[in-house]
Amino acid sequence: MAENVSSEAVEEAVITSDCAHLPDNVPSAQQGLTMGTERLAVPKEEIPTRTCFRTTDPSERIDIVLESEGLTGVEPTTFGQIFKNTVAKIPDHAALRYKDSQEWKVITYSEYYGMVIKAAKSFLKLGLEPFHGVSIIGYNSPKWLIADLGSMLAGGLPTGIYTTNNPEACQYVAHNCKANIIVVENQKQLDKILQVRDQLPHLKAIVQYTGKLSQEYENTYDWEQFMELGKDIENSVINDKMAAMKPNQCALLIYTSGTTGKPKGVMLSHDNITWTSQCLVNTYSTTVFGEEHLLSYLPLSHAAAQMSDIYMAITIGATVNFAKPDALKGALVTYLQESQPTVFFGVPRVYEKIMERMQERMAELKGIKKRIRKWSMKKGLKGNLRRQNSEPLPRGWGIADKLFFKKLREALGFQRLKLLIVGSAPLRREVHEFFMSVDMPLMELYGMSESSGPQSTNVMSEGRWRVGSVGAVMKDVKLKIDKPNLTGDGEICYYGRHVFMGYLNNEEKTKEAIDDEGWLHSGDIGRIDESGFLYITGRIKELLITSGGENIPPVMIESAIKSELPFVNNVMVVGDHRKYLTCLITLLSEVDIDSGEPLDTLSSVCIQHLEDLGSSCTTVSEVITTKDKIVFDAINEGVEKANRQATSNAQTVKKWRLLVQDFSIPGGELGPTLKVRRQKVVEKHAQMIEDMYSEEQ
Repeated sequence: MAENVSSEAVEEAVITSDCAHLPDNVPSAQQGLTMGTERLAVPKEEIPTRTCFRTTDPSERIDIVLESEGLTGVEPTTFGQIFKNTVAKIPDHAALRYKDSQEWKVITYSEYYGMVIKAAKSFLKLGLEPFHGVSIIGYNSPKWLIADLGSMLAGGLPTGIYTTNNPEACQYVAHNCKANIIVVENQKQLDKILQVRDQLPHLKAIVQYTGKLSQEYENTYDWEQFMELGKDIENSVINDKMAAMKPNQCALLIYTSGTTGKPKGVMLSHDNITWTSQCLVNTYSTTVFGEEHLLSYLPLSHAAAQMSDIYMAITIGATVNFAKPDALKGALVTYLQESQPTVFFGVPRVYEKIMERMQERMAELKGIKKRIRKWSMKKGLKGNLRRQNSEPLPRGWGIADKLFFKKLREALGFQRLKLLIVGSAPLRREVHEFFMSVDMPLMELYGMSESSGPQSTNVMSEGRWRVGSVGAVMKDVKLKIDKPNLTGDGEICYYGRHVFMGYLNNEEKTKEAIDDEGWLHSGDIGRIDESGFLYITGRIKELLITSGGENIPPVMIESAIKSELPFVNNVMVVGDHRKYLTCLITLLSEVDIDSGEPLDTLSSVCIQHLEDLGSSCTTVSEVITTKDKIVFDAINEGVEKANRQATSNAQTVKKWRLLVQDFSIPGGELGPTLKVRRQKVVEKHAQMIEDMYSEEQ
């Protein structure tokens, strides 16, 4: 059939799967269609309905539709081939930089690749089976990446586990992915696995990548021992495995955080990660091959960190600098100064902490320096608001840059900076405007593990960004709002080669996520404005349905309240099956560096805000026990201002309560990706909530 089609008629191509359940109108391989990784030339009108774009089996191949134009028409490839291409181009370029004691050490791309091949051979020696997991739990380091890529090139499935997981949660992930090998950072993580080892029937070995083992354990190795295990295996064995890999087969697993249920194993194909990496490069057109520098510090078990630090980094030949665990305990700026990244990704809380640190330093300025700071920040905000509309910068911009912006960037280690990206949770407008005022605008990005990380993003060029939005859809991917209401809000759905294969061994959830036409249903509610910018307005699973039957998206209400109250850290609206809405509020407080638990002491920024209001409180307990009138009145006023923005009376908050402790991972209110576990919060503060509804309104 394909032989009779002229090249002019070929508008699409398909990388077909080896699924057995093709519809009747799809010709079989015996009828002339070539299966596997070769192109299938079929006129557009003869393209059958796709039925193998989703699977729950990592060994199965899915369909890839190749279109005639843009990145969607690029030939699929495996990540191993991308890696080899980069090594061939820049073998001696710094791939990884890490700190050994006080000295920064470098691993070149050729050395990096050699270590990955060596690890791959050792995984095979330990008995790694095709499409079985290699679970990795620990803080970011070159060895984490080497284990990840080594297991992939050996035919296994690299699978990150959150370092905050307890032994039972580790067991669930490792068992679900049929992990043959588990790679742990240290004794603390090793102990978790040892506690559940007898509940892992597929486990053959454990590898510890930091330090020596404290004692001998059965089939357990330190990193040096592990890397020598496969020395007798020829490199050609790995080369043959790489050559046999298909772009439309599973390359890795990313487990969801389990905020609303059991974690699900997101299966990403080679094409998912190679195509998405290139899509990001095309979207952020400022990146240059072999010239970018990144800082690795966010959990590598998360899709965003893996896409940035592993897959996109290799695609663009970037240098990845590794921070140590103290980066998120106050030392981040030190690592920024020493690595000077050109591209930096952070979650909202990271930028809030950077802002707080800058505000503390700015508060110390006196005299002419203080006046320069105020004048420059006004210029910065005005100029960046103009940039959104591709308008000229205000007069005096060059002076503000020379006297203030440039010095501030140098102090933070951002002198080479091209791009600041924020994602994973909503960012308060106050934080957006602060960074705009210091000429470091944050480009908000939106996506999920199921979209290989990103889906839409703001880009600081040609007016392609809007504060409050999560940007326009990335190049060569499709976006639609499903079943929009009268205001245009509906479920955000997307389509493209970044959409995942399915959830491992979970057909029910896979069918819920990917519909029969190949659209991924995000579960998020949003709208698209007339300029194509996407705004997130809620999440379907988080919708509150009042006793009056009104559907309430709490996220927008919470964001509105936080925007009015800069000394507040968390707001959670309550009202499911209730007559009216209430909310729980926490203040910005200090956090214990070691445990991550919130302290009673208010943060310096919070204290400054309260001082500006006229309050002398310095602890959460002091505010609550004294029912500080100034603070309580300010909260009342902030809630009322937010209420005036509500679209209906049903979306106004009638009562609120201040909690004695902020939300945290140790406290159970936040998941490992810092998303609020609403049901946990409701359970933890059930009595306080009941009291709000039992009182006379």
